[in-house]
Amino acid sequence: MPRTFFVVILFRQLLCLFSHESAAMKPAYEHVEFGGNCSVRVYHRRLPRIPFEWHHHPEYELTLTMNSHGKRYIGDSVASYGSDDLVLVPPDLPHTWASNRSIEPSLPQVAIVIWFEGEWARRLADCCPEYEPMRKLLRRAACGLAFEPEAGGAMRERMGELLSIAARERLAATLDILCTLAETPGEPLASPGAFNDRDGGPSGHEPERINRVLSLIEARFAESLRLSELCEAASLSERSLARYFAQHIGESVGQYMTRVRIGHACRMLRDTSLPVLVIAARSGFANVSNFNRQFKTVKETTPAAYRREFAEAGVPDDDDTARLTERSPSLQGKGMRP
Repeated sequence: MPRTFFVVILFRQLLCLFSHESAAMKPAYEHVEFGGNCSVRVYHRRLPRIPFEWHHHPEYELTLTMNSHGKRYIGDSVASYGSDDLVLVPPDLPHTWASNRSIEPSLPQVAIVIWFEGEWARRLADCCPEYEPMRKLLRRAACGLAFEPEAGGAMRERMGELLSIAARERLAATLDILCTLAETPGEPLASPGAFNDRDGGPSGHEPERINRVLSLIEARFAESLRLSELCEAASLSERSLARYFAQHIGESVGQYMTRVRIGHACRMLRDTSLPVLVIAARSGFANVSNFNRQFKTVKETTPAAYRREFAEAGVPDDDDTARLTERSPSLQGKGMRP
């Protein structure tokens, strides 16, 4: 037989082996941060290439990938994709895209990612009959759905709304897109029941424990919260909690708590005329000098300059706009790119 025949056979075997190993590796857990005033999280990703990042999270994910072609891994599904690739991934189904080349080499590869919670969508459908189609969409997306490029093109036309500085405009566009997709043909991706038995993967206890700690920090960030209380909430030792936090969140417990406190202080600096001393105390800092030092480390400016910037500009806080182009830190800590 011709030599090229054996080369082709060998290549196919290697590809199948790679695909099998990729599906079998343990996915990383991503903690998706919505912010305090948002029902959905929109993420605008721009990269020269899309790295392989096998991961999962408890939210639904709608991803539009543009100027990119490569391989798409959804559960046990491995397929090639091209421009305007639009996919809906259900909760806790491992997934990733991988591409080394842009379609237009001079431009970056772009992904518009929308995360939302299934329970939120169902409650909305319960309250508003106009959003009943979303319930149908969630049922159809049990194994993941890949839509035709025309659907991706239609979503691309609404990028201005999806990336708006106004959270309400982003939400309205997202709801309209989800209801439209409920009636749009889509190809199921993963096999039924794929990854139901994950052997320590998404069905394990780590994400649940970490989320209990995050909820406690969010509720009591202004208090002198002891590490032992966080360990008790997670049913973990201090050493295990530190390891889990670094693995799932990408930073230490102290760093995350500081970031939550600084975020609260930013809102007070923008929305109130309270003295910095009072804001520091209400944000959980023992003294104003420590607050000033920590604030400058995180925001690269002083609290007074931060307040003055928004007072002079007369524009809304840009923290939410920044989140449009910033990835949650839980995957960044694993060497994955923003």
